[in-house]
Amino acid sequence: MAYLNILLDLATGVIEEGLVYAILAFGVYITYRILDFPDLSVDGTFPLGGAVAAVLILKGVNPVLTLVLAFIAGTLAGTLTGIIHVKFKVRDLLSGIIMMTALYSINLRIAGRSNVAIFDKDTIFENAFLSKLIPETAKYYDIIKRYETVIILLLITLFMKLLLDFYLKTKSGYLLRAVGDNDVLVTSLAKDKGIVKIIGLALANGFVALSGCIYTQKSGFFEISTGTGSIVIGLASVIIGINLFKRMVKVKATTAVIIGTIIYKACVSLAIALGLSPTDMKLITAALFLIILILSNDRKRKVNSRA
Repeated sequence: MAYLNILLDLATGVIEEGLVYAILAFGVYITYRILDFPDLSVDGTFPLGGAVAAVLILKGVNPVLTLVLAFIAGTLAGTLTGIIHVKFKVRDLLSGIIMMTALYSINLRIAGRSNVAIFDKDTIFENAFLSKLIPETAKYYDIIKRYETVIILLLITLFMKLLLDFYLKTKSGYLLRAVGDNDVLVTSLAKDKGIVKIIGLALANGFVALSGCIYTQKSGFFEISTGTGSIVIGLASVIIGINLFKRMVKVKATTAVIIGTIIYKACVSLAIALGLSPTDMKLITAALFLIILILSNDRKRKVNSRA
């Protein structure tokens, strides 16, 4: 029984981490799969959402409102990346690097220091409203409290997934897809492809900052280095999900991304459970990403050789 509880706790932790980073992966999906834009500013936007959350929560702002404000902060950062690329004609990769570098200082300026704790403050996971909503006398209170974080994360992730699915079916969403596939088509429709790219980058970084905001509230602290490797996590999750379900037409890309993120986090947890040190996390992340890329490229070569 004790062994089963350990497995349940491990699975719960993997799902929680997966759902947090799934929202980040939505943003990477927009830039990587739709726009074909290597946006490295993600590594700066993720802690930006965390910095916004930590500072506002310490000032007594409703934790739910911080989600919206973090998303807006992320869209502003993404807009700046887009402007640097589109208006100043800087290459896509360099635009992201410039913004990522700038955000490091901006995040420190917002937070005031490199580490900010919010353990004793209300968050979306621990607050007076939830205490009233689920009193200790409630039926199955222990079970609900045990999986409360997973339930909250699942609701937020599904809401953002549905929101993204809805947007991609709008006129603006179709233009976004067109820019990534064939930007000449967008120009022929008398639309400014540059503006469409900026909108896509703004939306993508909004998702990433939201993920950072949720991560900070879940962990109970903001740390300036939390964004390091975020782009790799997002890319790995997207590649796993898309490749795993590419033959299943009925499975939407956003659903595949969520599952891909959970699988990726399960692989990391398994590596640590097998004896690797948590301090090797970045090494594990890099190794997994390299393996995923190699396998993905091998599949592409086999498909091309058959054709």
